[in-house]
Amino acid sequence: MNSIEEDIATLQRGTVETILEEDLVKKLRRSRGEKRPLIVKAGFDPTAPDLHLGHVVLLEKMRQFQALGHQVVFLIGDFTAMIGDPTGRSEARKVLTREQVLQNGETYARQVFRVLDSHKTQVDYNSRWMGKMLAEDLIRLAGQYSVARILERDDFQKRYRERQPIGIHEFLYPLIQGYDSVALKADVELGGTDQKFNLLVGRDLQRSFGQEPQVVITLPLLEGTDGVRKMSKSLGNYVALEDAPEEIFGKIMSINDSMMYRYYELLTEEDLALIRKMHPRDAKIQLAALMVERFHGTDAAEQARRHWVNKVKTEGSAGREALPLGIEGAEMARSVRAGHRKLAELIAEQGWASSKAQARRLIAQGAVEVDGTRINDPLEECDLYPGRTLQIKVGKKYFYVLKAR
Repeated sequence: MNSIEEDIATLQRGTVETILEEDLVKKLRRSRGEKRPLIVKAGFDPTAPDLHLGHVVLLEKMRQFQALGHQVVFLIGDFTAMIGDPTGRSEARKVLTREQVLQNGETYARQVFRVLDSHKTQVDYNSRWMGKMLAEDLIRLAGQYSVARILERDDFQKRYRERQPIGIHEFLYPLIQGYDSVALKADVELGGTDQKFNLLVGRDLQRSFGQEPQVVITLPLLEGTDGVRKMSKSLGNYVALEDAPEEIFGKIMSINDSMMYRYYELLTEEDLALIRKMHPRDAKIQLAALMVERFHGTDAAEQARRHWVNKVKTEGSAGREALPLGIEGAEMARSVRAGHRKLAELIAEQGWASSKAQARRLIAQGAVEVDGTRINDPLEECDLYPGRTLQIKVGKKYFYVLKAR
C-alpha cells in the first residue's frame, strides 16, 4: 500500500489548488483508519451532447481517486443545466428544455465509462433531490447567502458594472451546485479553475447544514487543438471521446509541442521526464495512440497510426523531391553536417527558400513543419546529432528529409 504522501503526490499532479491540503491529508488518514472510502464528486452539466478531452481532465483525476479505493460520483447536473452555469458568461445562457438536457445526459452516462471504472462509479442526477425541493425549501436555501457574497463572483461583478442584465435564477446556480455537495455528503469536490467560487459555496453550505466541509481541488482548463482557447464544441477545437479513431489521432497530431506536454500531464500518468527525452514527433505519435487506445482499444490505435502515416505519405508524394513523412532514414535523404543549426539557415542552404530572410518569413507565417509539428519561431534551432533524420515540410505539399552526418 502506498503511503499517504505518495497518494497526495499522485492526486496533486496537474492540479492548480487544493483547499485545504491539510484537510485532504486528514481525510485520507481517517479513510484508511475507518476503512471508509471518501466520496469524491464532480459535476457535469449536459448543456451539449458528448464528452471531450476537456472533461477528461476531471475524469482522469476521478479515476486516480478510484485507483486509490475511493468512491466517485459522476454527477449529471440535469437540474442545473436548465438554469445554465453563468461562469465566464457576459450574458445569461439560453435555457434548455428538459428533453434536451435528458438527451445530452444520456450521452454523458454512456461515455463516462470510457475513462472511469463502472464498478466504482456512482452516476447520479441532481434532479433527484432538487426536483423534490419545495418552494419554501428553495427560499431557505437562498437565505444561506447574501447578494453581496454572490456578487463577489468576477463574472457577476463585471456584468453588474457594465449594466448587463443578471437573472435572479443565475444567482441560484452556485447555491444549487453547493447544495449538491450537501445532498451527497461529499468529502472532495473537483472542478475547473473557473468553478472555484461555486466549489467554495459547497464548503460554506456544508458547514451551514452541520457537515464537515469538503476539500476543493481545482484543475486547469484544457486548451483546445488551437492551443489558445478553452476546449469547446462551440469553438470547434475539441477532441470528442466518440470521435472516430483516425479523427482523434489526426487532431492530436495537429497540436503544437508545448500543448502536447500539457496534454500528457493532464490526461495521462506517463512519466513527464521520460516523455521530454523523446523526440517531439515520437512523443506526439505516442500521445495520439494513447488517446485512441483509451477510447477505442489497441487495434484501433494501431490502425489510426497507420492511417495517419499513409495519409501524410500520400499528401507528400507530389513533386520529384517530395519524400514520405514518417519513414526514417529514407534513401533519398539529403546529407547535411551535424551540429546545432538554425532552421531558417537549413531551409535556405537547401534552396527551399531564396534567402535566410525568406525562410524566416515562411516560418513566421506557419508554412514550415518539422517532424509533423508546425514551427512559428523564425529563430528556431535544430539539434542535428550524427545519424538523426529530420523531416521538413515547406509550404502546402512538399516534404524533404535531411540526415545529419
